Amino acid sequence: MKAVLLHGYGGVDQLVYEEVPIPIAGAGEALVKLSSTSINPIDYKIRRGDMKEIMPLPLPDILGYDLAGQVVALGEGVTGVEVNDLVLGVTDHTYAEYVTCKAKDLAHMPDGFNLVEAGVLPLVLETGTQLIELGVRPRAGERVLITGALGSVGRTAVHIAKKHGAYVIAGVRASQRTEAEKLGADEVVAVDEDLGDLKDLDAVADTVGRDVIDRLIPHIRKNGVLATVVGKPKSADGRDLQVQEVWAVPDARRLEQLVQEIASGEFTIPIAKRFTLAEIRKAHELAEKGAAGKVLLTP
Repeated sequence: MKAVLLHGYGGVDQLVYEEVPIPIAGAGEALVKLSSTSINPIDYKIRRGDMKEIMPLPLPDILGYDLAGQVVALGEGVTGVEVNDLVLGVTDHTYAEYVTCKAKDLAHMPDGFNLVEAGVLPLVLETGTQLIELGVRPRAGERVLITGALGSVGRTAVHIAKKHGAYVIAGVRASQRTEAEKLGADEVVAVDEDLGDLKDLDAVADTVGRDVIDRLIPHIRKNGVLATVVGKPKSADGRDLQVQEVWAVPDARRLEQLVQEIASGEFTIPIAKRFTLAEIRKAHELAEKGAAGKVLLTP
């Protein structure tokens, strides 16, 4: 099969599209023929070497965490999925034509759902959901500001926070205000403008970090919550805050529910551009530069 291997840390030239053996499903695993995957920020951070101290890789290695496709073989002891099932999930080594993964991590595709477009969903849906449900844990009526609200994780977080009855504030750049008003949040705040009149927040769900969160922390009420998917900021040190670092873990049951909500039109995750795995270098360049939506990869 064809796959994309990372041969060393650095630029996109370290990504090589080449022939590798098809993996074999072990006990409790499924072999899935890839329909699509996508690029997440963690992918190019790993490629650059940003994560090598906490996530060292046995190079060469196959990147990728999103999976959508069809089950073609099962290892011993698998229940819940069958050969020919259409599935999606969060796993690793997904920049490849065939992927093995734990069968328990696979969600079933809703009937009629676009199998190719599903490849942009798993990691951002689970990350945005867990940011709210495990990090913020909002009560009805609490004021929750979500940074990067127009990003894929941010869009998911806005949807989930609203589902839990929070008063949701979409935090975006001033230039994004008009687009952010379509998200269905209760309020839109430009986080790159003066925040002097921003009322106290019960929580911030942060998908951005950097100077944005530094500016927002003083607006979180005493003993309020800072939930983050980008690591605890130094500006939170010494503050009377509950800091919750959230790193997404596979949850097939919840993913299945979320994809059904996408299928029902409750919210959307935009796709910026589509590439093949053979075009991985161009795809990484675009994703790293910043695309208005997810970058989709197909075999």
